[in-house]
Amino acid sequence: MTELRQVLSLKQTLQLVMTPQLQQAIKLLQLSRLELNELVNTEMLENPVLEESPEADPPEEASQTQEERQDQADEKINQRLERKDKTEEVKGDEGLNEIDWEKYLENYSSYYPRTGPRERPGDDLPAYETMVSKTPSLSDHLLWQLRMSSLNEHGQAIGAQIILNLNQDGYLVADDEDRLEGKTAVQVVAETLEVKEDEVERVLKVVQNFDPVGVASRDLKESLLIQARHLGVENGLVYAIIESHLSLVERKNFQAIARALKVSKDEVIDAVRIIAQLEPRPGRVYTEEKPQYITPDIYVYRLGDEYVIVLNEDGLPKLKISPYYRRALTEASKGGETHNYIQDKLKSAVWLIRSIHQRQRTIYRVTESIVKFQREFFDKGIAHLKPLVLRDVAEDLGLHESTVSRVTTNKYVHTPQGIFELKYFFNSGISRVEGDDVASESVKDKIRQIVAEENPKKPLSDRMIVDMLKEQNISIARRTVAKYREMLGILPSGKRKKIL
Repeated sequence: MTELRQVLSLKQTLQLVMTPQLQQAIKLLQLSRLELNELVNTEMLENPVLEESPEADPPEEASQTQEERQDQADEKINQRLERKDKTEEVKGDEGLNEIDWEKYLENYSSYYPRTGPRERPGDDLPAYETMVSKTPSLSDHLLWQLRMSSLNEHGQAIGAQIILNLNQDGYLVADDEDRLEGKTAVQVVAETLEVKEDEVERVLKVVQNFDPVGVASRDLKESLLIQARHLGVENGLVYAIIESHLSLVERKNFQAIARALKVSKDEVIDAVRIIAQLEPRPGRVYTEEKPQYITPDIYVYRLGDEYVIVLNEDGLPKLKISPYYRRALTEASKGGETHNYIQDKLKSAVWLIRSIHQRQRTIYRVTESIVKFQREFFDKGIAHLKPLVLRDVAEDLGLHESTVSRVTTNKYVHTPQGIFELKYFFNSGISRVEGDDVASESVKDKIRQIVAEENPKKPLSDRMIVDMLKEQNISIARRTVAKYREMLGILPSGKRKKIL
């Protein structure tokens, strides 16, 4: 029989507790510049103790009280009035006629913020939406043309459903779930509207001739054929090549096309030149990503033989504790509701300000360490980028690797070599035949240069690139070259061949 017994014992353990303040500090590290700005503005709205620090007063006025400044301003006004009385003797109706009333009214009206002629507070101003514009989307552009078409109300309903089912490239394709069930995009539209498929096909032909021509096609071949008909070459060699030999065009096997169509190779090349001018993605012009403008978080300048690091704090609100709430805290009775509320908000505000200062300081230190490790890159460029891992910087600064990772995420640095994300400087190494390893980014840059300088009539294969890199003392496998080439967006040699 087993005896049950309760035993009371003490055990000491060490455990890290993530306080809300610590979680906030970690979160601030990985925020981008824009996200930090949004967070600060949100905190200022929610925490009345926080306020933005204004520009510093001029040195001569900084020590003056408000009353002294007001007295000084009144004295200046009186002096101006006295000078005016001495220089302008304006009396009676005669004097009134001498005043430049047009200039007076112009100065008087400038008191109001002006967004247009004769606007004043309370005027009926146009709505904000009518004063700004946005780039129309592909669906907006097509729906506008649909409304202008001769289709009846029933046809326009089908056309709208077709347009709303287009993907970002402008193609009408069924989604994965419908394809698994064996449904086509036309069938999906017909089932959605409970109409016949031939009605959808009839309206589809109308939409396919909207601008951009070839939109709403079901595949590349159909889109190119529509564009070829639009060019008036439906009975020529261009149409025949698109109809039956697109795969050979992709492989640039022009001799096989010439044999199949019984024409010369030169005729095929001329036809392929025309095909190359057609748009494989009709919706591209409306869906291409707009360029993103980056504001660096930090600047690295070269002064002589040294590099100077400067934090970019332009646009970031300068926070301070409101003096009003400082006084209110001292005046409120301790333990009271008001005192506790202000104290909690004060602690939160102080912690936020300290966390932001710590974030900026950490970014500075990490950048300083990167400059030390990658000095040759800053001096000579990307070809001299060295292999670097997070551990190297973490050990140099006495930080954890995860901290370095957070600091370098979405942070950009302006250097004499250009603007780079801080993560760019961390990359693996590729072995040299002799000497130190070379950074993978440097190898990618060498591959880019090799391809840029190749003969477009005879593009270099991946094996040839491997051999050329070996001549530069870089040992790399063919499949690694292929992987880097794909990462750089460079096509295989068979697809890089130019038509000359």
